[in-house]
Amino acid sequence: MKNSRVFKNDVLLNITGASIGRSAVYQSSDTANVNQHVCIIRPKDNIVSNFIQLNISSTKGQKEIELNQAGGGREGLNFQQIAKMIFSYPSYDEQQVIGLFFEKINDTITLHQRKLDKLKRLKQGYLQQFFPKNDEKVPRVRFANFEEEWELRKVKEIFEVTRGQVLAVTKTSEEKSDMAPFPVYSSQTKNNGLMGYYKDYLFDTAITWTTDGANAGTVNYRNGKFYSTNVNGVLLSDKGYTNKAIAEIINLEAWKWVSHVGNPKLMNNVMGNISIVIPKSFKEQDRLSRFFKQIDNTITLHQSKLDKLKSIKQAFLQKMFIQ
Repeated sequence: MKNSRVFKNDVLLNITGASIGRSAVYQSSDTANVNQHVCIIRPKDNIVSNFIQLNISSTKGQKEIELNQAGGGREGLNFQQIAKMIFSYPSYDEQQVIGLFFEKINDTITLHQRKLDKLKRLKQGYLQQFFPKNDEKVPRVRFANFEEEWELRKVKEIFEVTRGQVLAVTKTSEEKSDMAPFPVYSSQTKNNGLMGYYKDYLFDTAITWTTDGANAGTVNYRNGKFYSTNVNGVLLSDKGYTNKAIAEIINLEAWKWVSHVGNPKLMNNVMGNISIVIPKSFKEQDRLSRFFKQIDNTITLHQSKLDKLKSIKQAFLQKMFIQ
């Protein structure tokens, strides 16, 4: 359809940009419009909208989209290319049954995604409540028996500031094993920065941050022995400051200091001069660390369930659609 007006049960397909190939069925009864980046596919008689969308999402559908993208260095699909895409369809009744089956899977995925998003928002709310705002020295919410004012310290006053070393991806293993037992952390956000596993380690319990690229300033607590690549800075302490609470405090502040001149960067000297307000009491640091570890573990659990559901859906798409 070249008309921009959308009606219920139309299939919408992104045809340009990074999200090319993503599709959805418009479920609302309200009319709407789309821009030039979206193609409208309106089913004819005896064709179920959900089945069209599932075909597009299948391995074959995504391969068709990849093969039909316009050349010239610019990703994109046109209406003529979309119209030539060929799929196989069963009877109308079977389309409905398959559509309902995947609708239930999608509803379950959506439910878990909402739970995950709610947990992440809840964590952000706790971070605002349990850590002081701006130049304040006392948080709005505290655990019982902690009343002492927090103190202002520079990162370099409580940590040794260093960084990881270059390590080729080809030298790492995707799975943990006796030959490669130590996690390798890099700058990506996927899997909490986990790049793979390696035979050696550089550090034993530390705080890392991404020094270069789009994720510059992202801070993580790393418990146990690990290897860190050169695009991570590393904070070390033998005084007890290497804990989850301090990592979360630095993470709230570090992004403000990222240089966006050219490639985003947060270098060691800049990190070292960042001032943070932290609890004087190591007992309070430990209590906060345990609290936020528990939240992160719950988030990780829900993320794992969500990823598993998405994998199950992809497996069914491969088995139930002609490739």
